Amino acid sequence: MEPILELQRQRMLLQMEYEEEKKAFQQQTEAMGVMRRVKRGDAWLPLRVGRDYYNSLNQRCVEVFRTSDEDVDHNFEFGRPVQFFKVSMRPMSPMGPIRPISPIRPISPMSPIGPTCTVSFVDGDRMVIAVPDTFSVASLQLTDSQLGIQLFFDETSYRLMFEALERTMRAKGRLGYLRDLFYSQAKAETYSFQPLTFPYLNQTQEYAVNQVLRAKDVAIVHGPPGTGKTTTLVEAIYETLRRENQVLVCAQSNMAVDWISEKLVDRGLNVLRIGNPTRVDDKMLSFTYERRFEAHPDYPQLWAIRKAIRELRGQRKRSDAWHQKMDRLKSRATELEIRINSELFGEARVIACTLVGSANRLLDGMKFGTLFIDEAAQAMEAACWIPIRRASRVIFAGDHCQLPPTVKCYEALKGGLGVTLMERIANMKPEVVTLLRIQYRMNEDIMRFSSDWFYHNMMVAAPEVQNRSILDLDLPMTWIDTSVYEGHEEFVGESFGRVNKTEAELTLLSLQAYYELIGKQRILDERLDVGIISPYRAQVQHLRQLVRKREFFKPFRTLISVNTVDGFQGQERDIIVISLVRANDEGQIGFLRDLRRMNVAMTRARMKLIILGDRPTLTRHPFYRKLWEYIEALK
Repeated sequence: MEPILELQRQRMLLQMEYEEEKKAFQQQTEAMGVMRRVKRGDAWLPLRVGRDYYNSLNQRCVEVFRTSDEDVDHNFEFGRPVQFFKVSMRPMSPMGPIRPISPIRPISPMSPIGPTCTVSFVDGDRMVIAVPDTFSVASLQLTDSQLGIQLFFDETSYRLMFEALERTMRAKGRLGYLRDLFYSQAKAETYSFQPLTFPYLNQTQEYAVNQVLRAKDVAIVHGPPGTGKTTTLVEAIYETLRRENQVLVCAQSNMAVDWISEKLVDRGLNVLRIGNPTRVDDKMLSFTYERRFEAHPDYPQLWAIRKAIRELRGQRKRSDAWHQKMDRLKSRATELEIRINSELFGEARVIACTLVGSANRLLDGMKFGTLFIDEAAQAMEAACWIPIRRASRVIFAGDHCQLPPTVKCYEALKGGLGVTLMERIANMKPEVVTLLRIQYRMNEDIMRFSSDWFYHNMMVAAPEVQNRSILDLDLPMTWIDTSVYEGHEEFVGESFGRVNKTEAELTLLSLQAYYELIGKQRILDERLDVGIISPYRAQVQHLRQLVRKREFFKPFRTLISVNTVDGFQGQERDIIVISLVRANDEGQIGFLRDLRRMNVAMTRARMKLIILGDRPTLTRHPFYRKLWEYIEALK
């Protein structure tokens, strides 16, 4: 395979994806009503504006609050581009003099306000937006309209991926060597030494850490559900740092970066997190670059100088003395910034960021002996090349039998854009892959089906979880065939998904029946937690409303979470209930055909898995037929 030709093909597929996503974004923005975007979690309306200030990175920021009380998950997170907008509103007709006025409804399309801005920070219903210096905050003070904010098309990520592909195609030196190695059958080089032992790791985890340390070029840690991939990766990073001064750790999503960063901090390593975390608490914030920068002893002095520069800029009269003073202040500010940065980056053993975040100007000129990419099976190949240019060797960790990268363009997907760099290398160089085989999460019966279908029957349940269950003589897996109850799927608006209301009712009735078998007190005492999963967002929202309304579940609300498959990635629960939604005469199952999603959903369960689905619709597909037969055989 010619590396340059393959990268050109990647670029062409990425171009198709870029155009498809941009077109879809424009169409949705034009065609989809404001309230629909709010319900999808892509917009907040109405907004209340808080303070406007400069943060420690000298970015101008505006604080906003979501004031609607709808319980809607949103898709805003650090680094995403956003745009303010306004909508004229009118109350719906009052229902009489005494009753309150019904909710307000937009009567005009969205009118954008100002240029694109960036999310700096999100915490619940509060968000901090970094705005350009020229942005007029006064334009957000509206009287006749309501203010909102919506996610904008992410040009930056695409630009960085295209640049990374171009750079990799032209590369000489180490980057050129890795490119040629990753696209050929050539053997990856290794060091040789006696294996190290780690008493707190199992055999395959220990082997994986040794393989990482021996790798000169590349190694892959393949971690199926519950096998302690993060534990293994943390150990590999810790051991690498006994040989190297600093490493770069990246992942596709902010959430994955947070997760690995937190575990590394717990292991006693000094982590510097570039970008803001998705979960906002003191522990997570304490290792962010922004918080560390602010806590530096030289920061108050820098802040005072920046303030003086802003005041000076506000002066109309600009004489020679003005220019001299401005130059003096600017060079002093730069000097302080460089000093603070060199101390922060000098002390840090781990620099952690997203793949796209590794292009941050703070990392300009930095090189690392080793780059670790976690959740590498969820990252597009082009995104992985962004940080690879900074490293001599690359360690991938993930599982290509779980969630794949999101590709919207069907043609690009068919062309192979969904094949990740980790998967490509695993197929061409199986000798660099270590499969973690012992899992510590699931009852053996729950694990077995996934192991047979996805992992060549190589998984083993650790003795302590092998027979774990909540009730004696309980069946660990059950499939409730909803076709008996004649439920049917309904389509809810474009790209918002499907809902099956009969199945949603049955989902809660099944959970209630199981709860009654266990007993209320025991659930509360042992804090048995439940995940209700549906692949369709519309079903998730419908189920959430039902759980909220149902009196029976009131005492257990903190123990029940309802989410999509993607929302449960990396998590586990004692009991998992899956609502598959699809029920039609044609046997159409849509994206339930992506079996990796189903693998994620099923393997979240520790002790009990309840699946609700229309058997005649689903079992036309060989996977679901086999699953039905497997569960029936357990009885």
